[in-house]
Amino acid sequence: MGKLSEDRIIDLPKICDPRGNLSVIEGIKNVPFKIARAYWIYDVPAGKERHGHAFRSQDEFIVALSGSFDVVLDDGTQVRRIHLARSYYGVYVPHLTWRSMDNFSTNSVALVLSSGIYDRGEYIEDFEQFKSLRKEWR
Repeated sequence: MGKLSEDRIIDLPKICDPRGNLSVIEGIKNVPFKIARAYWIYDVPAGKERHGHAFRSQDEFIVALSGSFDVVLDDGTQVRRIHLARSYYGVYVPHLTWRSMDNFSTNSVALVLSSGIYDRGEYIEDFEQFKSLRKEWR
């Protein structure tokens, strides 16, 4: 896994039509993993943050379906803030990457696709433990 870079932003197909535009996400084709789970985050109060965590082996892909928000990524050596505001691109979050979300606009909806089903043991919620695991992993 390399440093945080521009390649984390993935453009999605955008099919323009006078009746309304359409974008699609297909596992393996548009995101670099098979999609096992989808969930969405909404009704985040103004000024609130979705606290950070990382996954041991699951990857994620995050899209702003409505409104906007920031995804903050930390690979243990570098931090990158990515503003998501359009539904035709998203950010790829590989496993062992600390991520948090903030700066939610009114009525924003974040779609999160994951490479694994929900597993409480996958979550790393202590930042010091995350940094230690990243060092071991390199």
